[in-house]
Amino acid sequence: MCRTQLKTMAWIGLCIWVKLGVAMTAKVTKSKPEISTAPLDIPPRVLMGPGPSSAYPRILSSSSLPLLGHMHPEFLTIMDDVKTWLKYSFQTDNKVTLAVSGSGHAAMEAAVANTIEPGDIVIVGVNGIWGQRLVDMCERYGAVVRPIHAKFGRVFSNQDVEAALQANPGTTAVILVHGESSTGTLQPLEGIGQIVRRHGALFILDAVCTLACVPLNVDEQMVDVVYSGSQKCLGAMPGASPLTMGARATAKLRSRKTKVRSYYLDMNLVGNYWGVDEDQPRAYHHTGLITNVYALREALAIVAEEGLEQAWDRHQSQAKALWDGLQKMGLELFVPDAESRLPTVTTVKVPAGVDWKAVSTYVMEKYSLEISGGLGPTAGQVWRIGIMGHNARPGNVAMMLSALEDALKHVKWTGLKPVGKTVVEKTEL
Repeated sequence: MCRTQLKTMAWIGLCIWVKLGVAMTAKVTKSKPEISTAPLDIPPRVLMGPGPSSAYPRILSSSSLPLLGHMHPEFLTIMDDVKTWLKYSFQTDNKVTLAVSGSGHAAMEAAVANTIEPGDIVIVGVNGIWGQRLVDMCERYGAVVRPIHAKFGRVFSNQDVEAALQANPGTTAVILVHGESSTGTLQPLEGIGQIVRRHGALFILDAVCTLACVPLNVDEQMVDVVYSGSQKCLGAMPGASPLTMGARATAKLRSRKTKVRSYYLDMNLVGNYWGVDEDQPRAYHHTGLITNVYALREALAIVAEEGLEQAWDRHQSQAKALWDGLQKMGLELFVPDAESRLPTVTTVKVPAGVDWKAVSTYVMEKYSLEISGGLGPTAGQVWRIGIMGHNARPGNVAMMLSALEDALKHVKWTGLKPVGKTVVEKTEL
């Protein structure tokens, strides 16, 4: 029977069904929302808060490319490119290197869910909101959490980590935040991996706002698990979040006494979909975020074209230009030690008598430029200025300093030291 005949019979059957008076079981009982159905019209803005950052035009363009099926060979090739370039950005040979389908929080949860079991002792460094959230997340997975605390705006020393491990024998993992964007600190890593490994624990690192912007070598620095986000340093849209797990972490995963509590984030299954085991055929796990993976592929290609060391240097030089300009203006940086200062997200103390929100609002309304307020422990105390990815350019730094100076004049801050035109070192992208 041909397709046309089948369609005709189906239509006749439907008509008979209606004539027999069989009522439909569902009706439209809610009226259409009074919302415009016109195509979206998004105002252009320069996103120089803590993230998301402004995306590279090439990455935005990738979102309009045709969809592929999540198991199509062409899409699997793109996934393979992402794995390869992520290994370069992480500086690792880890087989389990992929992108989690979800925001940076999803990658964070994947790192915890796959390595932590009920009863495991976990040391978490808390010097901002992300350490606080890691404590909460580990507790939700049944861990016995032993937080160590540093004053907001300060980092942890090797001695802090060593002391915590000695006080907690049998620790399963130590988790630190590389770039604490709520307070603006950059955690030094040298020597910590060796200390943690000597005690038989895993070293887990939050690199959400540092990957590809700040020096990081996962293998040489002996980090067992690192997770990040796509919407900050990489200059892509949120939704495909990098994760890498070393051999010690995957051994822990495969020797678990309990199942990974999250099916969606189980790296035994997700890793297979990403083809991390070359001797195993890929199998469907979930529908990959196809356009987000396109975007991440383009972001990682941009990193590779520039070169990782060059990207690190660019972010550091533009951060220094920003810090110098802010201090010349009379503003005080929240992190006093330049070595502990995060290049990608700068925290600036709000001067006494100044309404932080009035400044941020003025800059947004006049310049379509984002400056964010504090978060968690720094709420109401600081502005947070991000220079990540596409925004880490001399023109953007100069624009930020000029707009902020104008806003401080507008709110009549008496401590302002006008600096006029800002001169920053030229960087080619």
